Amino acid sequence: MDHVLNEMLDREAIRACVARLARGEDRRSADLIRACWWPDARFDYGVHGGDFDAYLAWVVPGADAIKDTQHLLGQTHVEIDGATAKAETHVFSYHRVDMGEGDRDTCIGGRYLDSFEKRANAAGEPEWRIADRVMLYDWEQDWGAAANWSKGVMGYPFTAEHFPGRAKGDFSERWFAGDAA
Repeated sequence: MDHVLNEMLDREAIRACVARLARGEDRRSADLIRACWWPDARFDYGVHGGDFDAYLAWVVPGADAIKDTQHLLGQTHVEIDGATAKAETHVFSYHRVDMGEGDRDTCIGGRYLDSFEKRANAAGEPEWRIADRVMLYDWEQDWGAAANWSKGVMGYPFTAEHFPGRAKGDFSERWFAGDAA
């Protein structure tokens, strides 16, 4: 029975790592991202690849042309083998981009293929982190010119400046820190 419980805890730790990473990418937080990857990790997104330092420099602060992102995660299939695991996570990612012709909204559907390893972290505690990631693309859609939702949505104005999400300086950062008053 302990084996079943430990495997459930390992699966949840892996899923939580994938979710933390998506949040870190959307907030462009080097600290959140760094806590999800082993320092010697590798990645290949088809359009960019390399070691973890190259990944971090690519995502933080992010390209000026990519103003906002939102990663929505689907199911994560996990196969554990001792202190290693393979995980496939479906992802739907929204990007507001400006390639010199004004803001456009685009979406990508794909899957992360993550190789995880359970190692000792800096505190000596065992932790699951990504050792290698490959991105598979299933589809991409350009939704066209971006709507301006910075002042409200569906005809209703926002009652405060903190409601529209942002890649940097998002209200959620203060909310998690307890400074949302």
